[in-house]
Amino acid sequence: MEVEYQGMKFKGGKFFIILSLMGAIIGGGWTGYKFYDDYLDMKAKIESYTAPDLSNYDEQIAVLKSEISSVLEEVSLVNDVASQMQTTIREDLKEIKQDVRAIDKVVNDIEDRVKANEREISEDFKILEKEIDDKIRKALNNPLSGVK
Repeated sequence: MEVEYQGMKFKGGKFFIILSLMGAIIGGGWTGYKFYDDYLDMKAKIESYTAPDLSNYDEQIAVLKSEISSVLEEVSLVNDVASQMQTTIREDLKEIKQDVRAIDKVVNDIEDRVKANEREISEDFKILEKEIDDKIRKALNNPLSGVK
């Protein structure tokens, strides 16, 4: 197959190679143009960019930092008070335990005394009972008593 264009004759495979090369060159040029056009658009956007006003956020952050600082101070104070209370409670518990031990000792001593008194009274009753029994027997055994 032979193609003639402006006085040039192209035969078979050469024509398709040249046509392919022209297509590749045109496609490459178009791609380069699109990249350059996108670059120019991006450059214009970057140059027209203005940073947003973040001063309001900076103020809010400063306020939050101040509030967090005051909250941390309060937490620290509460922690100190709780620690002091815990120490006081421990000391109070130790004192209460000592008081309970002392009271237990007093109660045990009183119980021992009461038991000893009960034993003494019981022994005294036994002695009195024996004395009364002896006097009753003596009175009953007395021939002069007149009771029979």
